Amino acid sequence: MHEIITVQLGQQSNYLATHFWNTQESYFTYSEDPQEESPINHDTHWRPGIGADGSETYLPRTVIYDLKGGFGSMRKTNALYDDLAASENPAQNLSLWNGPTAVTKLQHIEQSSYQASLEAGVEPPPLTTSSVRYWSDFNRVFYHPRSVVQLNDYEVNSSIMPFEKFVSGEELFGELDKDHDLLDRDLRLFVEEADQMQGIQIMASLDDAWGGFASRYLERLRDEYGKTVLWVWGAQDPVAGVSRDKRLTRLANKARALSELYKHASIVVPLAVPQRLPDTLQLDLSSRWHTSALLASTVETITLPSRLKDVANRATLGTIADMLNTMGRQSIAGLQMSFDAVPQEREPNRSEKKPHPSHVFDQQREDGNDTQQIKLDLDFSPSDQLDSYSSRNGFKKPKVFSQNLVWRGYPEDKNQDEDARMTDVDDDERERNRRRRPDETVTKSYKTPVSFPLLSSFPQIFRDAKTGEPLTGRVNITGSVSTDSSVSDRLKLLRTTVARSISVEDRENLSNDLAEMADEYHEGWSSGSDEGEDD
Repeated sequence: MHEIITVQLGQQSNYLATHFWNTQESYFTYSEDPQEESPINHDTHWRPGIGADGSETYLPRTVIYDLKGGFGSMRKTNALYDDLAASENPAQNLSLWNGPTAVTKLQHIEQSSYQASLEAGVEPPPLTTSSVRYWSDFNRVFYHPRSVVQLNDYEVNSSIMPFEKFVSGEELFGELDKDHDLLDRDLRLFVEEADQMQGIQIMASLDDAWGGFASRYLERLRDEYGKTVLWVWGAQDPVAGVSRDKRLTRLANKARALSELYKHASIVVPLAVPQRLPDTLQLDLSSRWHTSALLASTVETITLPSRLKDVANRATLGTIADMLNTMGRQSIAGLQMSFDAVPQEREPNRSEKKPHPSHVFDQQREDGNDTQQIKLDLDFSPSDQLDSYSSRNGFKKPKVFSQNLVWRGYPEDKNQDEDARMTDVDDDERERNRRRRPDETVTKSYKTPVSFPLLSSFPQIFRDAKTGEPLTGRVNITGSVSTDSSVSDRLKLLRTTVARSISVEDRENLSNDLAEMADEYHEGWSSGSDEGEDD
């Protein structure tokens, strides 16, 4: 069934994943009419099961880690498993410790009015940045009790013992894994029930202690599951208003996380909201509900081919990862997106001629090479990295090694289909092209009429370009994930920035790791100039 198992590590990732799961839940159709059959293969992300009362259940294939207090009002059990929980030791539900236990009750967190309305089966009130206190406040999905893992060693948002340094995450994972073998306890159930697992996607933050936790978790995953595709989405919080010292700490965390994840991940995609946003986006940067919604819309779009029923536009995580990593060691990728309102009424002549708006991309061929560069409106490369497209940085436009595009919601076009057939060669032909032209960009496009749903749990961040009014219902999105030479410049900048904030005993190893990673993005091509290079 080509299942994908998700591992969620910490607050940032759980905000992101909650939007992701809400969207997956919206694809379910309950009509017996075959014309209304969902285009999504739900078995990819959802697992069948039996509830405590014997009823059939269908729940996400995910493991959710968070600190004490991070789950908000969400309990480990839910309406599907209350009877089962009543027969178990409640202390064992809430702890990784298997020895003698003592139950300590935290201060009760009131359920949000949105959650209460969903449980009552009535129309929920509109969500606001003030009403969303935790990621569980806008959650629309039931989870299996085994999916919920609270780590009691730290408390979320604690000022006394903050969970904010890479080494703290490393140490916490080491202690817990030594005592309990976390993969065996938390993940093995989901892996063993998968018929043909296509991969594991890990959602984690890079700029705090969860980066350290994720690094050691990924190392164990690679040891345990060898050739399995491990796809990492690495989130970062906005830096606006953050002190210089704290920002340096975050950058040091990120540098260490990238250097470790790079050793084991099939693909790592760092994510951050751009500092400059178009007028068609109304985003509250202080709200994780808002920022994670924007990131989730693109993450969900890029991974859409991995769960489509349409064979012509379906691809596994492994296929996409292999296509992106053309040289074998280019596993750090960048994410971009553009969006448009779904037309209320189609105008066949115009839309058939131009199915994708002109602002969506800029295609160029440079220096006589077959380099096809497609740049979208929003680039999610983290803000501490160089903007390679800006001339003021002294760098040329990057050489794109590989680019994977997903067009969702836009009408089909015969001309576009012909271009796609010419561009999207099969695997054997692509391999021949790589051997013949190592400097040639490898591209692949996927198209689906499935537009992105704007649910009541999703903030009204998208605006109509003409009226400025919030978009509702659905939105068309173009997403891109790519590997290019700008990663080299960014890694060199990161290396220079954090060098003095790293302890002497770790500085040399980290600097060497980042330098070696940067060098991988110069292999197989020549820019014709050494401009902008940093020794």
